[in-house]
Amino acid sequence: MTRTNIHNNVYSRRRVSWGHTVIMIVLTVWFILIVIPFWNAIMLSFMSQGEGTRHPAALIPYGFTLENYKNLIARGGLGLAYQNTILISALGTAYGMLISTMMAYAFSQRFPGKRFFLLMMIFTMYFGGGVVPMYLLIKTLGLINNLSCIILMGGVSSFNIIIMKNSFENTPQALGEAARIDGANDIRIFFQIMLPLQAPLLATFSLFTAVGYWNEWFWSTLVLNKQGLQPLMVYLRSIVNTIDEETTHFSSAMTTRANVFPMGVRMCAVVMTMLPIMCVYPFLQRYFVKGITIGSVKM
Repeated sequence: MTRTNIHNNVYSRRRVSWGHTVIMIVLTVWFILIVIPFWNAIMLSFMSQGEGTRHPAALIPYGFTLENYKNLIARGGLGLAYQNTILISALGTAYGMLISTMMAYAFSQRFPGKRFFLLMMIFTMYFGGGVVPMYLLIKTLGLINNLSCIILMGGVSSFNIIIMKNSFENTPQALGEAARIDGANDIRIFFQIMLPLQAPLLATFSLFTAVGYWNEWFWSTLVLNKQGLQPLMVYLRSIVNTIDEETTHFSSAMTTRANVFPMGVRMCAVVMTMLPIMCVYPFLQRYFVKGITIGSVKM
C-alpha cells in the first residue's frame, strides 16, 4: 500500500470517528432532554407539598412520601380503569395482529383485483369518514358503552399491513411451495411456516398496537359514558381536569395531610399510567431495529 493510500485511509477513519462522535453527543443531549421530564415526574410523585413547591425541578425525591399514591388509590376507580385498559390492550393487540397479518399475507399472493383492493386500503390512510359519521355508525350498531367498540376500531392499520405485506413478499416462496407439495394448505403454511419467520416484525408491531390501545382516550371519551367502563387514559384525564378544583380542599387540609399536594397526585397518575409500558419495552427493544426495516424495502 502506498503512502498516499495510507494517508487517505487514516483521514477517512478520522472523519468517520469525528462524525460518530458528533452524532453520539447530539443523541446523548437529546436523550437527556427526553428523560429528565419523565424522571422529574417520578420524583415529584414521591415528594411532599412543601418540598415539591421548593424544588419543582427536583431530580431526587426531597421529603420522600407515599401519601400521594395513597391519595390517588383512595379516590377509587384506578384498579377498574387498569382492568379495562389491560383487557382492551390485550384483546385489541391479538385481534389487530391476527387481522393485519392475514390481510398482509393475502396481499402478498396473487389474486384477481389485488391492485384495486390494495389501492382502496391505501386510500383510507389519506381520507376518513369523519367523527360524526363514525359515531352514528357506532350508535347504529349498538356499540355505545361497549369495550368491543374500542377494540374493533383500532384493530386494522393500513401501515402495518403494507409493511407486513412487503415482508411476506421478501420471504422465500420456495418454503410455501415445498409445504404445499407435502400436502399443507394455505392456513397451515401461514401459521406454521410464514408467520414464525416474521417474529421481529410481529414483536415490533404488537408493541406499537398495544401502546396505541393503551394510550387511546379520544373515542373512549365519546362512546364510553358509564363510570365503570372508563379506561386508564380517560381516568387519568379526569384526574388532571378535576385536581385543580380540589386545590382549595388540599390547602384547607394541610394541617392534617401536609404530605399531599395536587401536582404530586397528578404525577402519580402519570407514573402509574406509563409504568407498564416502560416495563415491557426493554424486553422487545432488540426486535425494533430489525422489525422496522425488514419490510420497508419493497412496495
